[in-house]
Amino acid sequence: MAFLRLGSKSEAFHREGHSWICTSGLPSDVSINIGEMSFHLHKFPLLSRSGLLSKLIEESSSGDGSSFSLRLNDIPGGAKAFELISKFCYGVKIELTALNVVSIRCAAEYLQMTDDYGDGNLVMQTESFLNEVLGNWADSIRALETCEEVLPYAEELHIVSRCIDSLAMKACADPSLFNWPLPGRVTKQSPENIGLWNGISTATKTQPTGEDWWYEDVSFLSLPLYKRLILAIESRGMRPENIAASVVHYARRYLPLMNRQSSFNDANHVNPGTTISNPSEADQRALLEEIVGLLPNKKGVTSSKFLIKLLRTAMVLHASPSCKENLEKRVGAQLDQALLVDLLIPNMGYSETLYDIDCVQRILDHFMLVEQAAAITTPPCIVEEAQLMNGSDSLTPMTMVATLMDGFLAEVAPDVNFKLPKFEALAATIPNYARPLDDGLYHAIDVYLKAHPWITDLEREQLCRLMNCQKLSLEASTHAAQNERLPLRVIVQVLFFEQLRLRTSISSWFFVSDNLENSQNPDGNIGLLKNDGSYTMNSAQDCATGGQDDVKHRVSELEKECLSMKEELQKLVKTKRSWRNFTRRLGFNKKSHSCCPKGSKPTNLRAPPSSMNRQQNYENIEVVPGSLKVN
Repeated sequence: MAFLRLGSKSEAFHREGHSWICTSGLPSDVSINIGEMSFHLHKFPLLSRSGLLSKLIEESSSGDGSSFSLRLNDIPGGAKAFELISKFCYGVKIELTALNVVSIRCAAEYLQMTDDYGDGNLVMQTESFLNEVLGNWADSIRALETCEEVLPYAEELHIVSRCIDSLAMKACADPSLFNWPLPGRVTKQSPENIGLWNGISTATKTQPTGEDWWYEDVSFLSLPLYKRLILAIESRGMRPENIAASVVHYARRYLPLMNRQSSFNDANHVNPGTTISNPSEADQRALLEEIVGLLPNKKGVTSSKFLIKLLRTAMVLHASPSCKENLEKRVGAQLDQALLVDLLIPNMGYSETLYDIDCVQRILDHFMLVEQAAAITTPPCIVEEAQLMNGSDSLTPMTMVATLMDGFLAEVAPDVNFKLPKFEALAATIPNYARPLDDGLYHAIDVYLKAHPWITDLEREQLCRLMNCQKLSLEASTHAAQNERLPLRVIVQVLFFEQLRLRTSISSWFFVSDNLENSQNPDGNIGLLKNDGSYTMNSAQDCATGGQDDVKHRVSELEKECLSMKEELQKLVKTKRSWRNFTRRLGFNKKSHSCCPKGSKPTNLRAPPSSMNRQQNYENIEVVPGSLKVN
């Protein structure tokens, strides 16, 4: 810490109770009363240094040499500052530091201790030392903290703004470039690790610092000063991510509720390391609302986890509706970054459900508004170009939110007080295209049906309309086909789509088999395939190649490939015969009234039609829930 010694005389004051008495040997002729303290001094040392005291002594003196008293209750810094000023007037040794220079500077200005009342007066001395203090980060922090004691005078002398500008400039710069001392950043080294390199001790090397080196230091400031500092740092171009991180650090220090766990079981346990005394609920509410205003508006710079914690704390502290709405919008703008455990917000008000379903619904609605606005304002060509450049799917945030909401519904579905309309509203907010599979939604519906067995059949039908049976995976379809809680119509739909999926798979397999059979006799220009697997070259093609050596080499390679292909085809034909027997048992070779148009001949697996006819037959099938319609 920087310091400055003034004066040369030894100590000439001693304290007796609430009185300071000068031991110069002369009787005191003036008493200065400040609060409970009294200073028994002499007029001449005070007249020679202070314009205000000179004026007051002249007005109060009777001229007969009798002692009198003055009261200076308004002096900045109070009795502690005036003690040092009295010693300065007597030439006694005093020491200026970053902790007292602000109060002494303001008191000297109040007492008019300018150079008009002696060269090197206290105003000039403190002003010069203050400039030295502002050149150091740690001393600037200490000086700014002491401005709280004399805030009106420090504001009038622009000391607060000078401290803030100095700190903002240093926070936005690299501290290693200027070798600024950072309190609490010195790393202790063991004696065995201290060595010499070219005669220089390695223990004196500057420790590396990250971008968060200033967070802890500024967190000791009061909220008004911290707010002004953050605004000054932001105006100098600090990255929003760093500003948000500093605000998060400050909030965790002064909001005890932010350190509580999210679950009900751990609601009364506070994380260790919190040494700040708990402020009142009104102070915490005011602090939280100010912190929300300090957070940058840029999406993603503040984590969704922290924003949801702020929202929970705002609910507990009964913050203003505008504050809670602001937090809900911030969370909704980046809902795809949230986790399921964060969305399980306990219900603070009078409500039947355990978790705040309405709050999650509002957050989801705002997310949908943001996504729709982004889709409208972004031209399609730019979206396609971004997909090509980044290789990302534009539906990824929506898909992530759909998965998150399905998990949330499954988590809150066991609540017996969770009403069906709220379940349907939350599930229906997600568009159908956002769910590649409806397994998560099916799981939530199944949990809800299990926890609410008293709902009517009509309500079960209405609830199951939220999911698409065609978008269930094999595991989900297998479970749904055996689920007694589902309506019969839904089970039939699941079985129908599974049968259709099986037929489509078998059809595609036969289509591939026919192509492989046709490839046994290719119409190539290189040669003809004999029964023994060898190739004979076409003479016209030989003339076109222009080189017999090249052709022989290619023929030998083709012979090897054809031999291996023929072996594979023979294995495939055997496998296909076993599939024909399997399909004959299943009845695929019989005439189906539901899959074949009138007048068409039944399909014979022994004489399979061409691939084009088979594909056309499957294209004529139109899927209708609960039935199968052929065009």
